[in-house]
Order: sequence, then structure tokens, then C-alpha cells
Amino acid sequence: MTGDDRPTLPPVRLPSDAELARDALAAPLLARAVELTRWARRGGPEGAGVPVGAGGELLSEQLKEAAAHLGLGGEEEAPALAADAWNFAVDTGLLVIEEDQEGGADPAADDGKPSSDEPVGLATPEAELGGLTGDPDEAMPAPADILELWLGGLETVLADAATPSFEELLGGIEGAVGEDGEINTDALDLDAMDWDPEEEGEALDSALGNLYLLTATEPAVAGGSMVPLPVLAASMIVPEDMDEPTDEVLEEVSTAMMRLDEQFRMLEPTGLVEYRPVDEALTQEAAEGEEAAAAEELGGELDEEDVSRYGMVRLTPLGLHGVRARMREAGMEVPAVGDLAAAGADRLLATLPVYTEDNARSEIEGWFAARDEEGTLGAARELLAAARGTDEAAPVRRLTCQQALSLAGPEAEPALREVLEDRELGGLARVWLAERGAADVPQPDEDMVFWLTVDTIAAQVATAGEPEELRDLVRDLVDQHAGFFDKAWRVEHPATGDVLETMGRVHPDKHAAKAARKAAFKARSR
Repeated sequence: MTGDDRPTLPPVRLPSDAELARDALAAPLLARAVELTRWARRGGPEGAGVPVGAGGELLSEQLKEAAAHLGLGGEEEAPALAADAWNFAVDTGLLVIEEDQEGGADPAADDGKPSSDEPVGLATPEAELGGLTGDPDEAMPAPADILELWLGGLETVLADAATPSFEELLGGIEGAVGEDGEINTDALDLDAMDWDPEEEGEALDSALGNLYLLTATEPAVAGGSMVPLPVLAASMIVPEDMDEPTDEVLEEVSTAMMRLDEQFRMLEPTGLVEYRPVDEALTQEAAEGEEAAAAEELGGELDEEDVSRYGMVRLTPLGLHGVRARMREAGMEVPAVGDLAAAGADRLLATLPVYTEDNARSEIEGWFAARDEEGTLGAARELLAAARGTDEAAPVRRLTCQQALSLAGPEAEPALREVLEDRELGGLARVWLAERGAADVPQPDEDMVFWLTVDTIAAQVATAGEPEELRDLVRDLVDQHAGFFDKAWRVEHPATGDVLETMGRVHPDKHAAKAARKAAFKARSR
């Protein structure tokens, strides 16, 4: 995708690369992978490395040693955790696998292939990453290199998470598993397996994308609040125009929720997400085929405690970085707060309206801070120049300019005084000066007051639609100015007709609403 075809998402706030790199190194999976790589550096005769089997996996004895080295010896899942960490080290390139060219198969093996526990190679640490894995002669990799390493490993975990287990695949084939639990090879039909790898990967990407969007648009989620798993699953499945989900749709949501539960359990050790799993009792119900019961419960009223039983998830700051990096790779526009620091005022004013209030403030502060040479005064002049115009987007630019200038210091005052007589900018200049208690601020004439009123309402409608606050504003304006509509239709502003029509639509008094519509007709008939 290129140009206008690329989707644009709201900006997100990210920590520095150095902070993200520290988070990546602290994530359980990478931390264990690094530790096992250091263990491999010391392992084998004279520290030559660790013998490995086919595919670079640890042999059974080495796996036990690795689990013990990680302090996992007493845990039931110790071998699996150690194997995951070792595989992550191999997948990220922390470890290099060198196959033994002289080694051969066990002569006793009938097929001439190595047994599953026979060494066929050696795992040694990657030299270029030695600073991370215990080589005193190598420098620590840069934060960007650590993040690239983490992203490479994340891709393999995401691929694994999107792949169902062999048992799950067989479960979809009638007769594949006998009553004794043995696999019936005669019943296996690969074409009958209900699994589409591309579709499964897209579903997980959709879930992560929706989490990203919630983090970008909901201040509570951006601040650390977790998203209920049913809400996330529903956002992927329930159509936007569906008021009440059907039983069939609720069952789909329940199935998707349980699949996401499995996937997020796999992804949490990477540091991508913080996850509170689905209650084990509910997981057991799903395993026993009681999705319909779970779906029925989802369709009812759930209190906060009930909702938490169905799982809670959020993207960590590292996860936000990871999802954003993958979206950028896919060609999407995914801005971050700080991207506009070096941009011109025109681009700043055009982009800020999609920011949340907190993110807009941070972006504006960064933009001013980056203008050391011209200073606040030069920056204010640049903003005012960019705010001019009679195009459709101009009212929003001026409203955004006013928002940006609210963070400017007193050094900006001369720039505001320069535009006091400007029809387009004089109103916002007077507001800025009055708010700071400046002296000698001339009163606006009636034409300027009405022009500023039309401009402000046009900007608010364009950015916020027609909320209840607009109805109150319109009523107050009409009440405060006798003969408001007789004067308003004469305002020389491109949006006068549209603004008056909007006022007629939202004003609660029928007579005033009719007067607004008549005024809109007059404005358009000039």
C-alpha cells in the first residue's frame, strides 16, 4: 500500500529505545534465552559450546541441565520453559548452530538417520552479540539492535501462537483419534483439517491491531487499564451495525475468546502483553464442549468480577512498539508522539486533530522545544501563518492553532499583536491576549465577533460532530444576541450557510431553529 491507500491510525506515546530495550531484556523469554546463551558459552569441553540434536534442539540431558541452570528444576513445566527459551535463542540468532559434518547416524539405526537424542551439531553464541551474552571483549549492542533482535524472536512466537497443536488439528477429523487415545493413521486426511494458516494469522493480527487502536484512542487503556477478553473478541466478530448479538455470534465470540486465551498465554513471556488468563473452570468448560453455556453467560449482564474471570489483556509499552513495527512493515501509517517535532506548522496543524488531548499537548511541547533557533516568537508566527485560509479545513486549523498557542510563553505576544486586525486571526489573537491579562487589547467589532463565532462552530462540528455541548452553545449565543440570525447570515465566511443549518438542526426551540434554517438559505443565496 502506498500514498492515500495506506490506513492511518491515531498516534501512540512510546518510551525511548533505551527504555524499550531494557523492557525487552527483562521479558522472561528473552532473559532466559540470553542466560542460556551465556551458559552455552561456558558449556562443553573447554567451553566449546553445547551439543544439539536435529533442528538445534537440546538433547534430553542438556535440557535438564538448562532447566536447572535457569532455576526451573522444581517446576512441572520446567523442560518446556527451558526448551522455549533455547529455541528463542536459536530463532533470534543469539545462538549459531553448526552441524557436525563428520558426525553420522547411529549404526544401529535401521533407517540410517540420527536418533532424536543423538548430537548432530554444536550450538555456540553469535560473536556479534557477544557483549550481550558474556563476551568481555565485545561491546553491548545498541538499544535499536536489541529491539530488532526481540522483534525477530517475536515473529516466531506469533507464528507458533497462530498454529494450533497437532491434537487440536486431529480433533477436527472424525475418527482420527481412537477411544484408546491412539492415532488412527487410516483416518487421517490432511484436506479435512479445519485450519487455514493465513486466516489464523490474520485473526491474531486483528486482535493485536484492535488492542493497539484501543491503546491509541482510550486514555484509560493507554494509562494501563486492561481490556476484557470478551470485549476484544467481540470487536473482531460482532458487526458494528448489530445492536444485539445473536446466539450464533455469541458462540463465535466465546470460541474466539478461548483461542485468544491460549495465544496470549504463549505471548505474555515475550513481554508483548500483560495478561490475566481465563479462569481455569471456564477453560475446562470449553474443553468439554460447553461453549454454548459460556456464550449464554456472555450474553447476560456481567459484573466486574465476572468480566475478569473471562481474561484481561493489555499491550505493554514494548508490545505497543512491537505491533507498531509490524504495522509499519505492512505499509500502514502508524505515527508516534514526537514524530512532528521537526515538521512545519502546516503539517502540525493538519495532524493534531486526531490526537488525544494528552498526546496533543506532548506533541506541541516537543514542537516548540525543537525550535531553538527561531524561538517561541518565530514558532508563533509560523503557526499563525499556517492557520490562514478559506478552504474547508481552515476552521479546524485555526482551532488547533489556538490550542497550540495556549502552550506558548509570553515571548509569543508580539506575533499575536501583529494579527489583531486580521479578519481570520484577530479573534483568536484577542482571546490569547485576554487570557494572559495583556494590556491594550482592542475590543473586536461586531463583524469580527460573528465571523469568529461561525469559524469556531464550523471547527467544532468538523472535529466533534454535534454533541450536547454544541446545543447549549447555540442556545446561549442566540439568547445573548438579539436578532442573531438576521446578522449571522451576512457573515463573509465560507462555512456560514453550513453553520446556520447546523444551528437550526440542534437548537431546542422550534422558532429559533426555523429562523436558523431561513438564515442559512439567505446565506447560500447571496
